[in-house]
Amino acid sequence: MTRSDLIEELAARFHQLTQRDAEQAVKTILDAIEDSLVRGQRIEIRGFGSFTITHRQPRLGRNPRSGESVHIPAKRVTHFKPGKALREAVDAAPIDPTSLQKD
Repeated sequence: MTRSDLIEELAARFHQLTQRDAEQAVKTILDAIEDSLVRGQRIEIRGFGSFTITHRQPRLGRNPRSGESVHIPAKRVTHFKPGKALREAVDAAPIDPTSLQKD
């Protein structure tokens, strides 16, 4: 599902919302999540999951082509942990064989 799909779904479920209102609602929610993560805050949406920031230490990597050692700097990475309700819903869903095909 893309951002556009989410906007269309929201507008379809709530007939009082125009496409533009649904787009603004999705943009506001995603901007709030992004702003909180940039500030290093944890976000928890009950029944869906939580977003946290994980710190990765600097390390030495290897260039796969040349084998040369490469310094990889420290960075902050977003981590998502699904909530129990989401995990159970995904696990209970029937498996679609076409979704298992690789592109």
